Amino acid sequence: MLKKLDKLILKAFAGPFLLTFAVVQFILLTHTLLKYLDDIIGKDLGTGVLLQLLFYFSVLIVPVSLPLAVLLSSLMTYGNLGEHHELTAIKASGIALTRILRPVLLLTMGLAVGAFWFNETIVPRANLKAYSLLWDVRQQKLALDIREGVFYNGIPGYTIKVDKKTGENGDRLHGVMIYDHTQKSGNAVVMLADSGRMFTRFNGGYLGLELFHGHNYVEQPDASNRAGASFVRQGFDHNMVTFSLASFDLNRTKEELFSTNRMMLNIAQLKHSTDSVQKRIRIEHHQITRQTNGYFTFLRFDTTGRAASRKVEGWQVPTTRLAATTAPIIQQATNRASNLRAFANSNAERLNEMAKNSALFRIEVYRKYSQSVAVLLMFLIGAPLGSIIKKGGLGVPILVSILFFIIYYVLSIMGEKYGREFVMPVGIGMWMSNLVLLPAGLFFLYQAYNDSGLLELDFWRRLPQRLGIPSLRKLTEPTEE
Repeated sequence: MLKKLDKLILKAFAGPFLLTFAVVQFILLTHTLLKYLDDIIGKDLGTGVLLQLLFYFSVLIVPVSLPLAVLLSSLMTYGNLGEHHELTAIKASGIALTRILRPVLLLTMGLAVGAFWFNETIVPRANLKAYSLLWDVRQQKLALDIREGVFYNGIPGYTIKVDKKTGENGDRLHGVMIYDHTQKSGNAVVMLADSGRMFTRFNGGYLGLELFHGHNYVEQPDASNRAGASFVRQGFDHNMVTFSLASFDLNRTKEELFSTNRMMLNIAQLKHSTDSVQKRIRIEHHQITRQTNGYFTFLRFDTTGRAASRKVEGWQVPTTRLAATTAPIIQQATNRASNLRAFANSNAERLNEMAKNSALFRIEVYRKYSQSVAVLLMFLIGAPLGSIIKKGGLGVPILVSILFFIIYYVLSIMGEKYGREFVMPVGIGMWMSNLVLLPAGLFFLYQAYNDSGLLELDFWRRLPQRLGIPSLRKLTEPTEE
């Protein structure tokens, strides 16, 4: 019977989990693409490049989507069982709630282990592919866009201006002006045409401009008078000009150049990088200490020449003479103090940046663990809460899931920021969201195990009495003397 029960519960969990995981993936992927929309739009990247970006980014958001999907699906699963009184019937047969939760718990543990493996193995590779491609996309020039009345210099070596564009596809040009800068002689070569036609040639690798009724102007300096110049004018009725569009191609950068970034490393590589940075910090500390010692000069009292109160061969040193002797020493000490302060500030900034770099590597290590444990945590919150709420569907579970996920997400961002800025240790900052929500999960589990009416009004009325707090009614009742 128990095996049939496990199959029933797992089957009830599988459908909502796959549905919610797909929905969460779509929402988070849309959010990610909107963040990089300005880098993608208007560059004529092609379907292949766009599909690659979609695939890589969808892989990257799996560790974030999985906890939310587990939270929402566990809420829906046990909420449906409670809403249809199936949960009550199972408990009436003598099966404890922990036994009812066990099949999904084991599945969730498998998902947590799989999430850790995914974060350790797949995500670094996907980061390398995604962000190296995104870098190349950002360097890509905007697609050819010649507008009316605007000088266009997107084609290397040329500046093009068109007064008016007509035709169904805007390929008919009127009032064409082309400056040729390929000879690096300024605006010495100019081509004017009354009209023309624009089209691509050789499989889109070149832009063709077929010009009609125009002139070529070439400025030639006068050999006898360097200050003067003359124009050579040549008319044409028909002229074909071809421009290379190679500069609009997507040039791929070697992925090895991005492989040392912390987002592209696994745990072993991150720990090695952290140790390297820490070793470098220790070496810098030692070198700074040695260099700082050179700035200190021990100034003895008798090195000032003579003190004002001491006598030399029966006569006292004049005050003006003493001032003339000590002034250069005071100026030298002031300069040394100023140099020491500048030296200390510059080295402090450099050491602070190195410490931040070390913290960033450790943040990535803790992230791989904390995101995996968050899958279990969300089940610990969602499953008991669903059995308490006893509401399935997409109404109440979505609202509750969004609430807890927002809390988890905000705490995660805060913890990462505090760890990065040394407000708290990196480990505590990265585990803060899990540590804060764990008591809530244990509380819901306890209440669900004891069939507590957490959402009933009587529960909250009796809560102060359970905690040993006198009720408001007793406090306001008059006491008999």
